Amino acid sequence: MSTTFQLDTSTSRAHPTPTPLRRLSIPAVRQRKADGVTTEPVVMLTAYTARQAQLLDEHCDLLLCGDSLGQVIYGLPSSLQVTLDMMIAHGAAVVRGSYHAAVVVDLPFGTYEASPEQALASATRVLAETGCSAVKLEGGAVMAETVTFLSQRGVPVMGHVGLTPQAVNTLGGYNARGRSAAEAEKIVSDAVALDQAGAFAIVIEGVVEPIAIEATKAVACLTIGIGASNQCDGQVLVTEDMLGMFERVPRFVKRYAEIAGVISSAAESYAANVRARSFPGIEQTYQPK
Repeated sequence: MSTTFQLDTSTSRAHPTPTPLRRLSIPAVRQRKADGVTTEPVVMLTAYTARQAQLLDEHCDLLLCGDSLGQVIYGLPSSLQVTLDMMIAHGAAVVRGSYHAAVVVDLPFGTYEASPEQALASATRVLAETGCSAVKLEGGAVMAETVTFLSQRGVPVMGHVGLTPQAVNTLGGYNARGRSAAEAEKIVSDAVALDQAGAFAIVIEGVVEPIAIEATKAVACLTIGIGASNQCDGQVLVTEDMLGMFERVPRFVKRYAEIAGVISSAAESYAANVRARSFPGIEQTYQPK
């Protein structure tokens, strides 16, 4: 059971719920896959704010507060400048705005790679200060020891292989991975290493489809695809990409709406009303007696 907050949309204030509500647990999500078969694919979207989480929550099994907030929220050139404090602030907001989905928070670049002990210190802060259910980190076999260290100490871990944005400088860009035989073999072996280390799920990003399918079949834990294959055990997208908030999105993203145009049009109408001194509803504003 977990106590959370509900947003009062009339005031935009968060209030504690009167009774505890049941949030999906990590073991319950993990059990979707049994004997290599996932009966119901796992739905995951990114969320960075309480209101966004509230709107997405009932439709998702997992909400990811990803370090992609560096580009999406802060306009940074990559996720490498994202700090642990930023992730904690946004992760806590997502937890407050949700009650059903399990919330996963990214460990940002530089906060877990040095040692398992560093990763535990960072993960402990994230779980304690946000109330989230799990953390996510990037890297394959090289991070297996860390995943085991965290899992054995009560920290559920989601892995991430293939195109790993925190390694963009090493990879040389955001191109699809797994096109060479050696790279394809490494992606699958990385996934297996994380699975054996105790990860409950692994994001497979930007990987050619046959490799994503092979990795999914090779591991007992869940695989969550993004630009990989619809045969993964679940899917994740950056919500703003899916909603059409940006003019340019990755080729693998299906745009389910064109929210950027709606916002721009509304702002244009508002600006026209203000400049014409014709502001509908102004007469209903407070007038002193």
